[in-house]
Amino acid sequence: MGASRSRTARWRECLSQIQQRGGGLEIALDQSDGTNAPASNSVVWRVRLYAVDDSALTIEMPGALGTSFPIRNNAKLIAVMAIGQNRWLFRTRVLGQAVTHVGRREFPALRIALPEAVERCPRRRTSRLSTTSLQLPGAQCWMLLDPESAIPAEVANRARINELLRSRTCERPSPELEAVLLPTVGPSASAELANIGGGGVGLRFSRENCIELDTRHYYWLKLDLCPWVPAPLVVTARLAHVHSDASQIVHAGFAFDFSHDAEHRPFIIEQMKRCMRLMQEG
Repeated sequence: MGASRSRTARWRECLSQIQQRGGGLEIALDQSDGTNAPASNSVVWRVRLYAVDDSALTIEMPGALGTSFPIRNNAKLIAVMAIGQNRWLFRTRVLGQAVTHVGRREFPALRIALPEAVERCPRRRTSRLSTTSLQLPGAQCWMLLDPESAIPAEVANRARINELLRSRTCERPSPELEAVLLPTVGPSASAELANIGGGGVGLRFSRENCIELDTRHYYWLKLDLCPWVPAPLVVTARLAHVHSDASQIVHAGFAFDFSHDAEHRPFIIEQMKRCMRLMQEG
């Protein structure tokens, strides 16, 4: 039996290995309709795996920037575990909320059902998650040349989204408006929003469509969470880490940066919280 097939057969051992190393899973609400059509703009959350027992997994409650976003009991989830460049998908459901202790601190957690089986994700797929189940949201990334110029752009983004929420409409900005709202930026690249977690996001770029990524630079991110957020969110960020996989996909982790505009932090939290709530309402 090949190494990858052997690991698939020993998936419980793989989960325990991830937990012992302080690793995590990627989860998303299962919004599939029973067909093979992918759900549109499925948001993936990166969560820590706290415990594995005979009937359940205990995972970190999804969230961002220190705020947790609860998921209702019995909600269906799609999850992915990874060891190296090998990834496995499984379906599960929420059993209930819990509390876990890390050191002296308490953290909200979820207990989810132990999977009955796992499915290996082919390396050559562009998405970590099965393309028959999820469609990742789009994103855009620019090198930010002047962080101060992002302040009025973030203020305008808050005003625009709040106005659309009041009018209960959802619209795409025109190219002319996009240009006006841009801060002082350099080259840009399209990406996929791979996950949200901790204090930032993970983006995925194709190697042929990737700008220079360097931890010394600031970046300007545009995250498309429509229809749950009526217009794309924009935010300043710093590069935390970057690597390429065997499929020549560039994975980059960004940490949000609010040092120039502290008022944007609660706004980003509120919009991501809204996104989680509306996804559960269907």
